[in-house]
Formats: sequence, C-alpha cells, structure tokens
Amino acid sequence: MTDVFLLGGPTASGKSALAIKLALSYGLEIVSADAMMVYRGLDVGTAKPTEAERAGVPHHMVDVADVRDGFSVHAWADGAVQAIEAAAARGVPALVVGGTGFYLSALTDGLPAAPQADLEVQAGLWERLEREGLDALVAELEAASPADAVRAARNPRKVVRALEVLLRTGRPPSAFGMTALPVRAHACWLTPSMEVLEPRIWQRTRQMFVAGWAQEAGGLDVEALGTARQALGYAEARLVFEGELTEAEAVERVAVATRRYAKRQLTWFAKRPADVRVSALGEDAEVAVAGWLEGALENAGV
Repeated sequence: MTDVFLLGGPTASGKSALAIKLALSYGLEIVSADAMMVYRGLDVGTAKPTEAERAGVPHHMVDVADVRDGFSVHAWADGAVQAIEAAAARGVPALVVGGTGFYLSALTDGLPAAPQADLEVQAGLWERLEREGLDALVAELEAASPADAVRAARNPRKVVRALEVLLRTGRPPSAFGMTALPVRAHACWLTPSMEVLEPRIWQRTRQMFVAGWAQEAGGLDVEALGTARQALGYAEARLVFEGELTEAEAVERVAVATRRYAKRQLTWFAKRPADVRVSALGEDAEVAVAGWLEGALENAGV
C-alpha cells in the first residue's frame, strides 16, 4: 500500500500553481487528476502547466492521450497508480492535483467493478446527447436507476458511462460494486466561496483568449475528437476562430459555464471526506496546505 497525497479543488482555485510550489519545497512529483489535461493539444483551454513548469517538477498523466481517442477513468487510474508507485520506489512522494471528482474518488474509494468502457457504444450516446440534449439522457438513466442518476449529478461523462453500462449489461454501474486500488490517500480540498472564485474565473477566461485559445481550438479536427469534445469552452473558442462569435461574447459564455461547473465541483468536494478543507486562497492557502502536507508526510512516515 503506497501513501499518496491529494490536493483537490474547483477550477480557477489556484491548485496547480500551489502544487508546483509545494513540489519544489518538499521534493514531490505531481500526478494530474484533470480529465482534459490528459489530451495532447488541449493546452491553453485547460490551463495546462507550461513546459518550463513541467521541466522544473515532474508531472504525470499530462499529454498521455490523443484528442481523437477516448480516455477512461480506468486508464487514468492505471497510469496514476504506476506513476505513484514508481515515484515511491525512488523515495519521492506523489501529490495528485486536480478537480476531476471521479479521478480523485478512484484513489479514495476504488474503481467501479463494471466492465471497461466501450468507446463505440459511448460514441453513439455522445451523438444522442448532442442531438437530444442532456435532459433526455438523464431522464433515461433516472428511469432505469435513480441512484445512478443521482451519482452522475448531470455530469455528461458520468451519464454517458452509466447508460453505456446499462445498454451492454442490463445492469447499472452501482450494481457492480467497487475494486480498491493499492494506495492510501491523504486528502486536502480547496473550498473557496463562489464570491471569491467567480472573479478569478472571469479573469482566467479572458487570459486564455489572450493566450490564443481561439487559435488552439481552430486547429483541432472537431469531427475526429473523442471524449475530448466535451472539454469546457472549446466549442465557443472555435466559434471565435471561425468568426461566429466575438471574443467578448465567448468570454461571457465560457465564464458562465465555468461558474456552473465550479459550483458542481464545490458541491462534490463538500460531500467528500478530507483531512483538511482550506477556504482561503493565496498566501493563506499556501500556509494552510503546507501545514497539512507536512503533517500528512510525517504521519505516513515519508
């Protein structure tokens, strides 16, 4: 059993920058728990760590998949555990950083024992989602398994995955139980208020467009995208590239959508157990998280 340290929080909470500071101070390696940073080519719109930042601190589970392919939580967990165990073998603790709940919960709760994802079946469901809307798929899942609908929390990826399992097996994912991973997780969640987070979301969204988000989105072959097509804001950024939206219009749409996403993330983190919850940002957050990390490392005997 390998000890691993989790730093989770909503989008725009500053967790990636904080993680790099902690890694430099305490000699850590970082494992990304972001469902879109796994894809090569999604850089600006995912606020991916720069090449210089990754040169200074080893990062794992970044740029490990092609945007044309699907990528499952099982694939992430396999890669993450390998990275965690390899770092431990070198005597280096791993800090898992991100806001993708089903990645983080894989380390704390284990993986669903349901069959591995069938991307062809999922592709048909993604097409249905685009054609019929999320409400139709949520209603179908609620009719078959209310508990799984609640667990999916209107997250499109979770809804699609649950329906895929239902279509293939006739049973919902919750019927399969969980398989524990060989890690012992110590968790710290960043939980700033939306009043504090919202201006950061707007600022970051503007900065992404200044940094060339529209050009990045315009260079993607949207017809060939796999699950990466669900990356937040890329549809709007592409419309700016094509001249269908002004940058100001896109910023507003993306910031509003990001705010909704951040609220869902905060709800998720509020329900998940943790050693420490830190509502502050900036220097106060750095002090609080460093205090947690020092104690967690000591308790783990690392």
